Amino acid sequence: MFEHLLSRSRIGNIELANRFVVPAMVMNYCNTDGTPNERYFSYYEAKAKGGWGLIITEDFAIEPAAKGYTNIPGLWNDDQIEPHSELPKRIHRHGGKVVAQIYHAGRQTNHLITGERPVAPSPIPCPVKQEIPSELTIAEIEDLIEKFGDCARRVKAAGFDGVEIHGAHGYLIAEFLSLYANKRCDEFGGSLLNRFRFVKEIISNIKAKAGNDFPIIFRISGDEFVPGGRTIEETKAVAMLLEEAGVDAIHVSVGVYASRHKIAPPARTASAWAVDFAAEVKKVVSLPVITVGRITDPFLAEAILVSKKADFIAMGRAALADPELPNKTAAGKYDEILFCVGCLQGCGDKIRRHGEPGGCMLNPLTGNEIEYKILPAKEKRKVLIIGGGVAGMEAAIVAAEKGHEVSLFEKEKELGGAYLLAAFPPGKGEICTFINWQKNQLEKFGVQLFLNTEVTDDMVLREKPDVVIVAAGSIPITPDIPGVEKGHVVGAYDVLSGDVKVGDSVIVLGGGLVGSETANHLAFLEKKVTIIEMTSEIAMDEEFNTRRLLMKDLKDREVKILVNAKASEILDDGVMVSIDGKDVQVGPADTVVIALGSSPVNALYEKLKENPFRIVNIGDSLEVRNALNAIEEGYRAGLEIE
Repeated sequence: MFEHLLSRSRIGNIELANRFVVPAMVMNYCNTDGTPNERYFSYYEAKAKGGWGLIITEDFAIEPAAKGYTNIPGLWNDDQIEPHSELPKRIHRHGGKVVAQIYHAGRQTNHLITGERPVAPSPIPCPVKQEIPSELTIAEIEDLIEKFGDCARRVKAAGFDGVEIHGAHGYLIAEFLSLYANKRCDEFGGSLLNRFRFVKEIISNIKAKAGNDFPIIFRISGDEFVPGGRTIEETKAVAMLLEEAGVDAIHVSVGVYASRHKIAPPARTASAWAVDFAAEVKKVVSLPVITVGRITDPFLAEAILVSKKADFIAMGRAALADPELPNKTAAGKYDEILFCVGCLQGCGDKIRRHGEPGGCMLNPLTGNEIEYKILPAKEKRKVLIIGGGVAGMEAAIVAAEKGHEVSLFEKEKELGGAYLLAAFPPGKGEICTFINWQKNQLEKFGVQLFLNTEVTDDMVLREKPDVVIVAAGSIPITPDIPGVEKGHVVGAYDVLSGDVKVGDSVIVLGGGLVGSETANHLAFLEKKVTIIEMTSEIAMDEEFNTRRLLMKDLKDREVKILVNAKASEILDDGVMVSIDGKDVQVGPADTVVIALGSSPVNALYEKLKENPFRIVNIGDSLEVRNALNAIEEGYRAGLEIE
């Protein structure tokens, strides 16, 4: 098996050990001046150790004004060459190859990042960034062409194996290529050949400065998914022009910022959904073609190669979740692969919503390779972990891997806690793979499991532990609303677990993540659903791209949404709601579902915290948040036991 995926191949003069590719993904680990640091090096080196044949770095800015993020790498002056030369050395040390992606963000940035007004082919703002760019003059275009070539020269001088020109995702080069953004009526606009001129001259400039033998990959969006944007047929024509211009491979992605849910597709998106765009490009060129987009499983990757739809498989977020994926595939350790579940919490929300460096919800080690090293414990400790949700299991895995004697207690009949139920709504089934991985790791490292066991303080004291980690989770809040005790009133978790029967007409009280996902679950079961939410929006705690598809689901399934609405009483056939100071009866409803948040289960921690052993409270038991926080806290709790 995997004879194609693990076979050797070439891109230009780069000889690659396999067909696994890490595509460029912004993680924001560099210094603000574009220079690298140890965190940046260690993050990429982990992938080289993991067996990825080709690693493509996140985008190098060709000048400070080209940056779309504050902490991405840059090669806009010669002083940056030497610091960046360390990365190729490390990648090569482990048998991998590394290509630097170079780019200019164009109108998809703002002055808060660059200190300058954005530039673009035409003075039309990006619908997402909303800042009117300055239209580039011919002289400015020619200057940028030179800067792309100079940047590629520095890439080569730093020891990289090649360069990838970022012509996808709506950045400057893509803006010139597409009538969506390019409204020029000169030699750089209008016809396809004119719009291609910027690209052609950049490729020519790179070859002149870095040499004809320095490999060039071109990344392109197969379809931009915006009105007036490029579709696959025009992309195929561009691909033919790229081959004629002398590129060595084409990397087919999709989307622009206005369709960014396509660039970083969440779990609701079908696996390998964009492969056919690469297959179409492959029909018209003789160059190697790289495909990307929700490919997380090596069996799926092998099938794509066997189908001859692509020559290389880029697996971005899969590489974040498990940098060792290629090595595990080659060794037949399929059950040990930590599969990406498409949550986008660490690789999307952390960067775009919170302005933090990126990470991975499932793998706290990603981006923390220096800090989070699992080393053998100095002394074997007796560790009790109370709660078998994702936080408790993560703590148990890490503590046991360090060599401690670990026992995990869970009051329910199975592991997973609230996270287990998160797999039930539409498009969330991959969540189960993480629970399975954690279970496998618990067994691998010899953690003693006690299910159907509710722990008391007396039990803990009798065990005489060295360390107690409380990960008891949370319980749903029961609101103080008249009628909440009625028989047709149920909890969201009971609905998702199938423990209660739900009627044909349902009102969900609460439009947060749990309430909205439960409503969607019921709507897909062809129930007539209404959401009642106190605030002005629903599902605001959902990751942006995931929320976008969730809202589409709710609209398509005709879920009624009432916002700025407060439930005042639950009736036998509906709910009384206050909207703008007026009482309105909403209904009829056979079932009312309560999804108004949860509160920590921390009573055991409070009883035990004054004892002489070390005790730590983590996850929802500490504070109700999301799985990203819970898993990282579990990892740290296990790691800190010496």
